Amino acid sequence: MTDSSPILKVEGLEKTFGAVVAASNINIDVQPGEIIGIIGANGAGKTTFVNMVTGYLTPSAGSIQFEGREMIGLPPRKVTQAGISRSFQVSQVFSTMTVEENILTALAIASNTGLGALRQMMRPELVSKCNDVLERYQIAQHRDHTAGTLSQGVRKLLDIAMAVISKPRILLLDEPTSGISVEEKFDLMDIVMTPLREDNVTVLFIEHDMEIVERYVSRVIAFYQGEIICDESPTEALADPKVQEYVIGTSHPHAKKGA
Repeated sequence: MTDSSPILKVEGLEKTFGAVVAASNINIDVQPGEIIGIIGANGAGKTTFVNMVTGYLTPSAGSIQFEGREMIGLPPRKVTQAGISRSFQVSQVFSTMTVEENILTALAIASNTGLGALRQMMRPELVSKCNDVLERYQIAQHRDHTAGTLSQGVRKLLDIAMAVISKPRILLLDEPTSGISVEEKFDLMDIVMTPLREDNVTVLFIEHDMEIVERYVSRVIAFYQGEIICDESPTEALADPKVQEYVIGTSHPHAKKGA
């Protein structure tokens, strides 16, 4: 943690659906450049939190301030334009377009307003930027492949590459290694995290794989039943009794380590 002002400040955040409490009294300060893992069992409130921060859900109460500006009430597109971007657990790519066309489309939309931008996709400066993105996320060899035919790992890389085209200061990733084989998961995360660190992007990502959490984050926020039950370093969080009981399970190797 640094002494600088938080880039993201969440206070008293709540979300209810009728009698169901999906989020309760969420308070988080995020410093610029932090890499934070968000963990919790299914239904713990992780995705609800991300959806509120990115404008896909309106909180029932509380405040979300990004760089000192209140975000609540802004639609997702305005939140993205402000500097907060995201990827989804299920990749949001144009499946009938090639990888290159997906990147060019995202670049055109990010650099203009309105669908008229799509007619300018082949402008030389956009093509040059597209080539840079393809190289940084190591998908250049797939540029002519239709997105719908890609492996899960390459599709994830394409989705995340498109999410960072708007040059966000904060990126929220929803289970970036979901559906990725054990053999591929670290390589994929290395490819994703290297350019994000180079650009000093603040990253929060939801993850169920504790090996990924241990390797890539400096801070863990654990959710249970819509509340934060732990906000610590990975070592402390994975040894926390509540995290062991409600998130990773007492039979998990990390629980045995912390016992």
